[in-house]
Parts: sequence; structure tokens; C-alpha cells
Amino acid sequence: MDFTRKLSFLVFLLCVLISLKNQKAETNRKGSFQNDDYFPSDSPSLIIDPPDQRNLQEDENRRNNPHQWLRYDYYNESCPLAEQIIRSTVRELYELRSDVAPALLRLVFHDCFVEGCDASVLLDPVDGTESEKEALPNESLKGYDLIDIIKSEVEKACPGVVSCADIIALAARESVLLAGGPFYPLYTGRKDSTVSFYDVASYELPSPQDDLSRTIESFASRGFDERETVSLLGAHSTGTIHCKFFFNRLYNFSGTDGPDPSIDNEFLNLLRSTCNHSHPSSSSSSPSLSPSPSSSENIIHNPGMKMDYEGPRTGFGTLYYRSLLQGKGLLFVDQQLTAGEETETWVRAYASDVTLFQRDFGLTMIKLSNLQVLTATMGEVRVNCRKVN
Repeated sequence: MDFTRKLSFLVFLLCVLISLKNQKAETNRKGSFQNDDYFPSDSPSLIIDPPDQRNLQEDENRRNNPHQWLRYDYYNESCPLAEQIIRSTVRELYELRSDVAPALLRLVFHDCFVEGCDASVLLDPVDGTESEKEALPNESLKGYDLIDIIKSEVEKACPGVVSCADIIALAARESVLLAGGPFYPLYTGRKDSTVSFYDVASYELPSPQDDLSRTIESFASRGFDERETVSLLGAHSTGTIHCKFFFNRLYNFSGTDGPDPSIDNEFLNLLRSTCNHSHPSSSSSSPSLSPSPSSSENIIHNPGMKMDYEGPRTGFGTLYYRSLLQGKGLLFVDQQLTAGEETETWVRAYASDVTLFQRDFGLTMIKLSNLQVLTATMGEVRVNCRKVN
């Protein structure tokens, strides 16, 4: 009997020691994100605690309960360097091209908003079947080549292991950080779709011409409340908004003989001066909600306004919301956030409290990155992100 008690006590003690060791390992792992020389000392290093699973489970469907199937460090054994490779490759690309951050951030939104985060946006048209790339809101979408480069680097280390959907989500997180936004933890283990959703991308992506009620309705259809909608639109803090996306606000707004009355007069003159070589006909397009990354060709033929006008990594979020309160929102959909009582409350809150915005934006990006993911046998891991295996 004594021997049995002693043995039970030893087993209990061993379990406690193993638990403490795992906690220490987890602490060290999280700390490595903060101490990595990839993040400059003056960058926001907000580490957001993983949200309570119970609060995120909205129904019993697997696609709406990703945390049952995804996990942190999903590739810990199969491809332990995966996240490090993605992080370093995005950084190297960023050093070469200033449009990397907004391009990848825009890409994750366009992917996840259309039937979930499944990399369907990356598929090329094949055998007469239209792809999301050909949908009107995606015509100006960039970043496909960036994902190709990242995928190639990952494939060298771990062939056929890391999904394109995970690469999009993780690359977007690094882009947020490069733009001056917060770090946020992500589950991994997403699988890639074998089909593209042209019709959904054509008609369900939000438009920069949407009024407030349409915007709220559109985001609510994906499970975002008004607070989350306002915080997610803070992504417009980086990138370049080209004139064709707001030209209609400068002269004959909504069939009137004048500009959008919500635009500050001094700012209106600046926009007219910047866009005086743009063609009004270009404003008839129906672009997506996300900012369009710049290139030398776009700057010459389609001028625009840089969102991070105080310099890269400066004022991510706060400048955007302060500009809305001053009547200096570039897109109609942005300025409309001040037209509703609740949305304006959050605009004012984020304009005055950068920590609050960074926290809310990080949590909303986690939610966006987990929309309707494919897991287990519901999808595949593409070797080439542009086509199914």
C-alpha cells in the first residue's frame, strides 16, 4: 500500500514538473517574437492574448469553428521554420518594394471576405472557368507574385506542407507590423480551396462607394459588428488611394453640381490639384474597399494620395481616424464612418487612443484570418498557389 501511494505521488510530481516546463517553453516562445531583431525597438509590439474560444464559436459548423481544428505552431514538427521563412521573406521583399505591406494586407482581406480564408483568390482561370482574379473588384489587386516568392522559399524547406492560405494570413500579419501596426497571434493549419468564387467576388466585396448602412450590412454578413468594422477599416492607414477611387467626390457627387459636402474645403482643393490629370470616367469602376498599392506606372497615369503621408510606420490608425474627424477621409466609405452615432464614437475613440485601436485591430484581424477556413480533408495544400494539385 505504501509503495502504491509513493508511486502515485511520484507520478503526480512528474506531471507538475512537465506542466511547468511546458509553460516556461511557451513563455520563451512568445518572448522570442518581442525580442526578435526583426522588430525595431520603436515599433508597436502589442502581443494580444488569444481570444476566448467560447466567445468565437458562433455555431457548430467546422468552417465557423476554426479553433477546433487549427492550432498555434501547427507546423512545429512538419516545418518548424515555416513562420520564420515567411517573416524574413516578407521583410526582404519590403526592403525592395515599398508597396509590399499594403499589397499583402489587401490580399488577405480579398481572400477571407470571399468564402473564407482559403487562398481561392490566388487561383488562375483554367479551361474557361473564371477566377476571382478576373472579378471587377480584384482588377487592381496586387501581391500574387509576392505570394509566389514566399511559397517558393517555403517549398524549398518543406515541400507540400505549408498551405497557401496560411502563407497569406501570416504574410499579412508581417505586413501589418511593417506598416506600424500591432503583432497578433495566429492559428495555422488552414487548407487551400480547389475552386474559385468569381460571382461572390464580383458582387459581395465591399465597395469604396458604399454608404454607411451598406457597409455595416456587408461586414455584418461576415460576422463583424460596428466596432469591428470601424477598426478593420483602419487598414486604410497604409498604401495609396488612387484618384479614380474618389474622383466622383470632387466635382459632381451623386448627380449634383458640386463636390461631396462632407469633404473639408482645403482638403478638397488639395485633392483636385493632385487629381487634375485624372479622367472622370475612371471613377465609374467598382473597386474593392482596400487601398491600392502604388507603382511607378500607377503614379504617372493614375495619381493618388498616400495614406501613410507622415512616413512609413508612422501613426498607423490614429492619422486615419483623425483625418475622418477633420472631413479629410479619402474614400466615401471611410468618411461615412462619422455619419453614424456608434461608428463615430469608435472613430473618436481610436483617434485619441492608439493602444485601444491597436488592440481592437489585432483582434479583428485574428477574426478575419479565421473566417470559414478549410481544415483536414476539406481542402488541400497546393504546391503551386495558382492552380490546384
